[in-house]
Amino acid sequence: MKKLNKISSNMSVNVIGVLIGLMLIFGFIICLIGNNSFVTAFKEEYSTVTYHMADSASIFVNGDHIDNYLRGFDSEEEEKEYAHTKQQLDMCCQKLNVSLVYVIQVDTGDYGSFVSVFNCVNNSVDDSNYTEWELGYQRDTTNDEYRAKYQNLYQHESAYETVFRMNPPGGVHPHITTMVPIKNGSGDVTAILCMQRPIREMEEAFKPYILMIVFGVLILVAAVTVFSALFIRISIIKPVEAVSKEATRFAGENAKGEPLGRISRYEVLQNLAASIDHMETSMVQYIDDLTAFTAEKERIGAELSIAATIQENSLPDTFPAFPDRKDFDIYALMNPAKEVGGDFYNYLLIDDDHLALVMADVSGKGVPAALFMMVSNILITNRAQMGGDPAEILRFVNENVCEHNKADMFVTVWLGILELSTGKLTAANAGHEDPVICRKGGEFEILKTKHGFVIGGMPGVKYKNDEIQLNKGDKLFLYTDGLPEATDQNTRMFTLDRMTEALNRYKDKSPKEILDGVSNAVNSFVGDAPQFDDLTMLCFELRDDDNQ
Repeated sequence: MKKLNKISSNMSVNVIGVLIGLMLIFGFIICLIGNNSFVTAFKEEYSTVTYHMADSASIFVNGDHIDNYLRGFDSEEEEKEYAHTKQQLDMCCQKLNVSLVYVIQVDTGDYGSFVSVFNCVNNSVDDSNYTEWELGYQRDTTNDEYRAKYQNLYQHESAYETVFRMNPPGGVHPHITTMVPIKNGSGDVTAILCMQRPIREMEEAFKPYILMIVFGVLILVAAVTVFSALFIRISIIKPVEAVSKEATRFAGENAKGEPLGRISRYEVLQNLAASIDHMETSMVQYIDDLTAFTAEKERIGAELSIAATIQENSLPDTFPAFPDRKDFDIYALMNPAKEVGGDFYNYLLIDDDHLALVMADVSGKGVPAALFMMVSNILITNRAQMGGDPAEILRFVNENVCEHNKADMFVTVWLGILELSTGKLTAANAGHEDPVICRKGGEFEILKTKHGFVIGGMPGVKYKNDEIQLNKGDKLFLYTDGLPEATDQNTRMFTLDRMTEALNRYKDKSPKEILDGVSNAVNSFVGDAPQFDDLTMLCFELRDDDNQ
């Protein structure tokens, strides 16, 4: 009992105990904050990526034929079309590593039930046991959350909807379901494509994340305990002065001195002296390591700077681009989110009467995206110079990329070839943003085009051409998604509407002045918020006789 009382009355023991308790509480709070931040960031990233995957898959579904499928096939051609669409969706389900891809038509009376149109299952992704619904299979809506999201999509109140199911019943694994509308030729929503993707990556990443925090807190508790004990029990002045003097000397000289040796008969003070000696050795070693690390960091920075210069030199950046040509004007710029980026643009005269325009966006950022960007740019440029229409060129590039794409990267591409003498523009779109056009005397507006699958997504994809007639005085604006998705400090996006408004403020200016104006508008909106995505723009003007 006396020993217990002695321990309980010991100031060091009590203070250390309080500190340990506070540190454990602090660690628990850090774990909670880290968990919430991790889950929020993971959900945002998963939602955005799954939306783009679902949006890409929706291009295979013909919204005008949904009712025909459900009524029964009127012809053998309709039956073949349905089977082909089902095959494409099955391929997407396998290639994109998702559990389910299904298309449903919802009862718009109360959104309380739906009927299955397509249903694709990939149980190997998450060891699930889903079974495919047959065409025409009916069931009730899962809950009010799904009912509200169906209604938002059918009433054009949102571009897509997402549901996270972290603890689903019935032994189903946690997953995300992203829904995008299927529209007919009139723009009406006729069905909804749903893509279910497992989120086991969050669980796999979360465990080491929490273990790292717990381990760090335990180390911090141990360190605080040791140094607190040393500090609290110091009571002899001379050893303290010796330690203080040595510490002062080292702070001024940053050089190891003579060891303090045995400065006290008390073990705790002797340990403190030893700690100072060890600190000097470790600090000198740390300074040496830091110097070496700084030199290495400067070397890497220099190499990245060279890589950025090589990437910039791979894109045309001399303006005016074609000083001898007075019949058109072109200007472009690229602002990568990191030292090097994955966006790229290009333009080249195939011959005196044909001008190729390219705008592309590689998945990911940094050095891998930059390497993939340069390979894609070379393939597109070389193939365009060999002739052919944009759809043929993109198909060739896709096959070559898929053949050697072990990293499973992809690139969205808009490619147009303009016949300068007639103004006839033939274009093909591989999952890229729609261009914006401004007719002479009019305003900029989004030009809806046919969308194909991304380059590198899967082999065998065929692309379709769009024909656009440009007249003298018309302007064409191309961009990557980094422009409308630029965010401010409140995570608000710049959006297509703000982009179009900025374009129309400078619609009567030259291509360079238009891009400078849009760039200033984006910078003003974003403010001091960090740039998360590459931002690339290109503007082309087919000059009229007054401006030549």
